[in-house]
Amino acid sequence: MPEPSMARQGQPCYSEDLAWAHGAPETRAMVKQNCSDFRVDEELGFEPSGSGEHLMLHVQKVDLSTTEVARRLALTLDVNPAKVGFAGMKDRRAECRQWFSVPATNAEGALARVECDQISILSSARNRRKLHIGCHKANRFQLALRHCHGGAAAFERRLRTIASHGVPNYFGKQRFGRDMTNLHQVTELMRESLEQQAMLPRLGRSKRSMLLSAARAYLFNQILSERVSRADWERYLPGDVLNLDGSDRCFDVAPRQWDAALEDRLLQMDIHPTGLLAGAVQVQQKYLPWGETADIEESIVGKFQQLQRGLELYGLKAARRALRCRISDLEWAWEPQDTLRLRFTLRKGAYATSMLRELCQEETVLVDRDSSE
Repeated sequence: MPEPSMARQGQPCYSEDLAWAHGAPETRAMVKQNCSDFRVDEELGFEPSGSGEHLMLHVQKVDLSTTEVARRLALTLDVNPAKVGFAGMKDRRAECRQWFSVPATNAEGALARVECDQISILSSARNRRKLHIGCHKANRFQLALRHCHGGAAAFERRLRTIASHGVPNYFGKQRFGRDMTNLHQVTELMRESLEQQAMLPRLGRSKRSMLLSAARAYLFNQILSERVSRADWERYLPGDVLNLDGSDRCFDVAPRQWDAALEDRLLQMDIHPTGLLAGAVQVQQKYLPWGETADIEESIVGKFQQLQRGLELYGLKAARRALRCRISDLEWAWEPQDTLRLRFTLRKGAYATSMLRELCQEETVLVDRDSSE
């Protein structure tokens, strides 16, 4: 594994050197001792249409990855795995309720064979469209943090700060695979592709998408860490593109047009500064950073030209992601044996692990897990 300092020399590595917004926590807790300690409920934000060629399935999975459930559905229904849809990847070591879609014509009488101790189909309904990544609205979490060390007062101080200020919207470590394998693989893929000036065909579509996503996530995290270090990740910099909380909508502000009303919306976490999701900038792209914001992003991405050029070669388009994540509906309660129960909601694409990172040092059960998006 590269040393953390190598990131400054253009060699990607994931490190806890990513800046903390509220200082490195001295509190500690055990996370995911049991699957029931980490519960996720996916909130679609829309109702199935009731008709159509796709069947939407509300599935509860326990200690299984989202991709494994999708694989089992495809195998049982004898369909191409690409025909199975889902809105987001959920943690493996957890109890998760999420939605899948399958071709309705293949599902008659076959779904019962999917169910087992780890998979339950809670309900089903017809829908006109297949589910795709990112089409849901949010995820609701119920977590149990066990063997908490550092004192209840220290935990609650950090929780109040998190509720008031949100947390840096880092992509979670799980995005990069165990021991950073996704990032190492995409770095090698980019090197070979740029040498040949061609996209390499040896990877399947799903694997390639996962690796390209890891590259973009890494570059975004570096930009966000720089903004956190500068203490302006939750402040407006002239040149920032803004995101409307809970949506994918962005807007910019003309020079000298930032005013008290916008400042108040920023303080209320109704809007957030954004950072670059690397890729090719389109001529018709509507919102582009300028000034100090553009300088920061160009400086960071400039250290990782191989990743940036590779993303452009593979046809990814530049986009924006909020730098700050608002933690909605945050509640907590203490139980015996130093157990802290948390409830909160995150918008799609945000990671519970990024929230926990600001709260405490995790003593985590070591298992494979998908991203909580």
